Order: sequence, then C-alpha cells, then structure tokens
Amino acid sequence: MRRLFWLGLGVAAGVYVQRRVSEAARNLSPAGVGANLADGLRELGAGIGAFGAEVRAGMLAREQELTELVERRTGAGVPTYSEALAEEPAPGARARRAGA
Repeated sequence: MRRLFWLGLGVAAGVYVQRRVSEAARNLSPAGVGANLADGLRELGAGIGAFGAEVRAGMLAREQELTELVERRTGAGVPTYSEALAEEPAPGARARRAGA
C-alpha cells in the first residue's frame, strides 16, 4: 500500500512539473512573449484612458468652481472658452452673462 501511495504522489508531482515547464516554455516562445506584451500594452492603454477621463472630469469641476467664484466676487460674467477665443464677441454674449 505504501508503494502505491508514493507511486501516485510521484505521478501527480510529475504531471504538475511537466505542466509548469510546458507553460513556462510557451510563455518564453516568441508568440507567448508577444501575447504578454500585447496584454500589457492593452492594460496600459486602458489605464491611461481612465486617468485622462478622471483628469478631464476634475478640470471641468474645478473650472466650474472658479467660474462661480469669479462671478460671485466680481458680479461680471466669465466668458466661455470658445467666446474668449472668438475674434469678435458674440452679440449679446456679455449682456446674457451679466444678466444671468
């Protein structure tokens, strides 16, 4: 009975080691390295996209806070970004902002 136990344990260990070795060989092959690299780049791109979205959301919130602060302290309207870049002020844009 003892020999059967050790034989079973040896077979199980051999199967485990053989699977780990073949997995390591597959990961070190050019196709495996390429797949790992592609997965890493995909995760990096997703992380950068999420970071950019968080930064944009924070910028919009802070811009709104600052706009409200300036309007509250000065009583004058703050032009939007597109209004500030326009060569000519949009007709009624100042009056619309001051009246709001």
